[in-house]
Amino acid sequence: MAETALVLTELGALVLGLAVLARLAHRVGLTPIPLYLLAGLAFGTGGVVEIDLSEQLVELGSEIGVVLLLLTLGLEYTGAELSANLRSGIGAGLLDVVANLGPGVVAGLVLGWDPVAALLLGGVTYVSSSGIIAKVLSDLGRLGNRETPTLLSLLVLEDLAMAVYLPVVAVLLADEPLGQAVVAVVVAVVAVAVILTVAIRHGETLSRVAATGSDEALLLTVLGATLLVAGGAERLGVSAAVGAFLTGLALSESVAERASALVGPLRDLFAALFFVFFGLRIDPSLLGPALPAALALAVVTGLSKVGTGWWAARRAGIGAAGRMRTGTSLVSRGEFSIVIAGLGVVAGVEADLGPVAAAYVMLLAVAGPVLTRFSDRLLRSPAAT
Repeated sequence: MAETALVLTELGALVLGLAVLARLAHRVGLTPIPLYLLAGLAFGTGGVVEIDLSEQLVELGSEIGVVLLLLTLGLEYTGAELSANLRSGIGAGLLDVVANLGPGVVAGLVLGWDPVAALLLGGVTYVSSSGIIAKVLSDLGRLGNRETPTLLSLLVLEDLAMAVYLPVVAVLLADEPLGQAVVAVVVAVVAVAVILTVAIRHGETLSRVAATGSDEALLLTVLGATLLVAGGAERLGVSAAVGAFLTGLALSESVAERASALVGPLRDLFAALFFVFFGLRIDPSLLGPALPAALALAVVTGLSKVGTGWWAARRAGIGAAGRMRTGTSLVSRGEFSIVIAGLGVVAGVEADLGPVAAAYVMLLAVAGPVLTRFSDRLLRSPAAT
């Protein structure tokens, strides 16, 4: 009983603290994400005051936050729009791999790490944070912008690339037969194809079923279906975020509007907790020694992400302002990068991988939303002209 009271008190104080940060961010015209991350850093392991929350609670709350963020992102678009953007975005997706995975691999080799550790660092630098990007787009009112479908196609292609990358890395770390990685990759790709096909071809039918009844019934139906699909996708080797995103795509426009309004408050709550929990997991004492390498990587791959987004948006016929918004939006790294680094830490392949990845992710998780907020000013600056 006493332990439950302590957890509830800590959570209550945490949520009230987030409310203060949200008001402060609104007053200065910024997304609150950097403040949430820094708050997590201050109250996590090695922080100013350590909050002793259950690891299971932190993990589950974080996962639900990402799932709800990507669900609401999917509700803004249709399966047909995504399918068209994926077909036209393959070139940009390949550029994304070369320009952003490559620097991490090269940096790992330069630091004297073995090839597997270098490949893991490449994964850390490659994949943008879908959760952070979704939140920033929502906060800044850019979900309906012309460049957003191009941005989404790049994020989905990154997640599809992860469906190939993660099984291969898992086999390399475990020294298991290559055939297991091949099977895992095939299963993951087929799973995404099936979910996307259902979203495109049977979205209207699913929408009619979900739309019947009250708002309460609609909310429960959408949340239940989202968690079910997200869990199934995770089980098949695809990220839960992709499953949630494709669930949102499956709902027709009228139902999606209702569902988005109902899910919005839950999304905001769990999204805020996600970013705080993310910061809680990083020990500030480990960041100092790793900062030079992390900062160099952040600068190089921050610029390469901006370049990738600019090129992709230009191919889609989007103007200079939209290209800059696309590029700066991609800068944020987050949950997936930490997961990849965690694989190497657990396997013990390189002692410095965890600290370098943590410092790198924290730098870009804070810098990304700030750059996105001021992207139009960056375009007008003397350096950009």
